[in-house]
Amino acid sequence: MADTATEPEARLAVRSTRVVTPDGTRPALITVRGGRIDALLPYDTAPPPGCPLEDAGDDAVLPGLVDTHVHVNDPGRTEWEGFRSATRAAAAGGITTLLDMPLNSLPPTTTVGHLRVKQAVAGPAAHVDTGFWGGAIPGNTDELRPLHDAGVFGFKCFLSPSGVEEFPPLDREHLARAMERIAGFGGLLIVHAEDPRHLTVEPSGGRYADFLASRPRDAENAAVETLVSLARELDARVHVLHLSSAGALPLIARAKADGVRITAETCPHFLTLTAEEVPDGATEFKCCPPIREAANQDALWAGLADGTIDCIVSDHSPCTENLKTPDFGSAWGGISSLQLGLPAVWTEARRRGHRLDDIARWMSAGPARLAGLGRKGALEPGRDADFAIVADDETFTVDPVRLHHRNRVTAYAGRTLTGTVRSTWLRGVRIATDGTPAGPTGRLLERNN
Repeated sequence: MADTATEPEARLAVRSTRVVTPDGTRPALITVRGGRIDALLPYDTAPPPGCPLEDAGDDAVLPGLVDTHVHVNDPGRTEWEGFRSATRAAAAGGITTLLDMPLNSLPPTTTVGHLRVKQAVAGPAAHVDTGFWGGAIPGNTDELRPLHDAGVFGFKCFLSPSGVEEFPPLDREHLARAMERIAGFGGLLIVHAEDPRHLTVEPSGGRYADFLASRPRDAENAAVETLVSLARELDARVHVLHLSSAGALPLIARAKADGVRITAETCPHFLTLTAEEVPDGATEFKCCPPIREAANQDALWAGLADGTIDCIVSDHSPCTENLKTPDFGSAWGGISSLQLGLPAVWTEARRRGHRLDDIARWMSAGPARLAGLGRKGALEPGRDADFAIVADDETFTVDPVRLHHRNRVTAYAGRTLTGTVRSTWLRGVRIATDGTPAGPTGRLLERNN
């Protein structure tokens, strides 16, 4: 299903006083040929004859964001989101590549046949380049290698209930079996890491403190211990999804130092929202694992700074408005942030003294490296000409009406954020301007293509 059409020979030049490259931010002229970056030249270089020039002035040019954790829910629960709406939101938010999670759609991506159904739906609707994770559930071990050969980027599993009956969790025996099979063909297992033995029944009612207590940090910490132990034993490659517990950071750091092949991600909501500020009944803040306290958030930022956490991705998990009841026990758990991830993270990152170079490393290069997307994630010759032009000092107030998510319930409503995406470019073609996407021109991606 990967698009192997010849890239057009159209050319483009982009100039800015601040181009964010792997070697730092500097004035530069980017030249594009055939959809890829041809060269990064001194700022004052004249564009090639006849080559259109996009002059970004002092706005920053960042590599297009890569979001490897998106629940598109299409087909089957398209009223929750959908490839057309999700990828429009991505393009408006500076994201040029996303990977779709295997669950919440019907059917889930647990067989090659199910993958083909999803690809057929996504192909004509994608505004950004789109790839797919497979799923590891009890009973589909024999499907894992065929899915790998069909081009999924890895396999997601849950250690605790997923919230949908068609995607059950793996117990330790099934986890070890799946991990061993995936390691045997060099694949990647990505894990929702909460140990069910440490979870309690989510309490009914509107008190956020009660919900938070039902999903303690010990659940994540114990799950990470299990993953480290099995990955060490089986020499498997594993990735911890949406880490919210800073208590797991020393476990991950020690495992990495010992040569265990483990990586971890966290999400904008864990880095920008705190338990102390969640109003009772405000289930737009409900997610699993949960948003934790401010001190825990500080430690997550430290884990990003020292490299223990490898990347930041959205875990965009939307639902219809009626499923966000004011009861934390019954409300759907998920935060919609696909279009807002860049400004949300940048607002807090700059307050803490980080730079746009860090944003590029955490939200472009890191996710691209995780998924093996060698043509994505950086502004350097030979890579796809995917970039976002960003007014990084400009502020705006989040108005849900301006979001392209199908359901505009968001924990960021009314918040003032810094960083406006002026335009987004995919393989040298403008796909969004001032929050308004153009038509769908994204391609379907497969592993190693």
